[in-house]
Amino acid sequence: MIILGIESSCDETAAAVYDGERLRSNVIASQSDHIRFGGIVPELASRAHERVIVPTVARALEEAGLRDELPDAIAVTEGPGLMGSLLVGLCFAKGLSIRWKKPVIGVNHIDAHIYAAYIDEKPKLPFVSLVVSGGHTQIFYVSEPLQHILMGQTRDDAAGEAFDKIGKLLGLDYPAGPEIDRLAGNGDPGFFDFPRAMLKKGLDFSFSGLKTAVLYYLQDVPENNRSDFIRENREDLCASISAAITDVLIHKLEKAAKKTGVRSVIIAGGVSANSMLREKARQMARKNRLTLHIPHPRYCTDNAAMIAVTGWFKAQKGLFDSLHLKPYARHQWTRYGMPQPQADPPCCSSRHRSDP
Repeated sequence: MIILGIESSCDETAAAVYDGERLRSNVIASQSDHIRFGGIVPELASRAHERVIVPTVARALEEAGLRDELPDAIAVTEGPGLMGSLLVGLCFAKGLSIRWKKPVIGVNHIDAHIYAAYIDEKPKLPFVSLVVSGGHTQIFYVSEPLQHILMGQTRDDAAGEAFDKIGKLLGLDYPAGPEIDRLAGNGDPGFFDFPRAMLKKGLDFSFSGLKTAVLYYLQDVPENNRSDFIRENREDLCASISAAITDVLIHKLEKAAKKTGVRSVIIAGGVSANSMLREKARQMARKNRLTLHIPHPRYCTDNAAMIAVTGWFKAQKGLFDSLHLKPYARHQWTRYGMPQPQADPPCCSSRHRSDP
């Protein structure tokens, strides 16, 4: 079954084709207009999607060799994301569905990050997945395809959001995560001991306090010397900040793996491209004899390959949608998946937030 995937949840317009065995194409059109604003401007993002979605999809179909053949279904991101951006992708997918007489499949963006690991590898079930990006930081127990249980999530800022906001304090352009990662490679993680919040409080996360701690730390430097201090110590500051964030992420992932008894773990989402996080994950996996899966960096950030793969899994179960499919900006996670899981993961009760 050949699946065309379309992604337009934020500021990347992407299209890809997947046939269950290999990724036949993967095209991404990035937006650079938002850099000067220090963040995503929703109206600009949706207009940019509208301008480039036709050539992006056309190129993906051409690279996949689909000149005289149509895909069997169209998978498209339905949420969470920016409403205007989501609408562009959804409306275009529905138009193709009507023109080609092919079914449409709505894909949850967070699901898709998990299944990005299947593009190049075949993770064994069950596994625990840490999804960590600019808008999400969540841990899921996955018993089988499309059966997930949420084990923990951030109570405030996501990890990627913390990187970007702290980067602004350090004078870095948006998005700051990749630049902080680059600078941290030459810095000292022990330069300053920034707080690791909620290490002993269940599997939830909190990163807003770290952002405040960095702000107060910089404010303690005399204003007339602050710019010079940041410039001279930027690499060490980035390394210390990265260490604080990645320590928490790996600690929670390790705790979730032990709690469920799984032998495989996945890290996905934009922040999974972070080199310090990857190295700590490899060390943790070796220590606990776990199989670690992290998508190639090109599949960590938003892309349509992960949408197409997730759509393929849904198509195998006959989970197609009607043209009444609607976008959603946010989703309140409890349990989700099709069908709904019937029990909590092994050794994991609904009281996990109060566990020591």
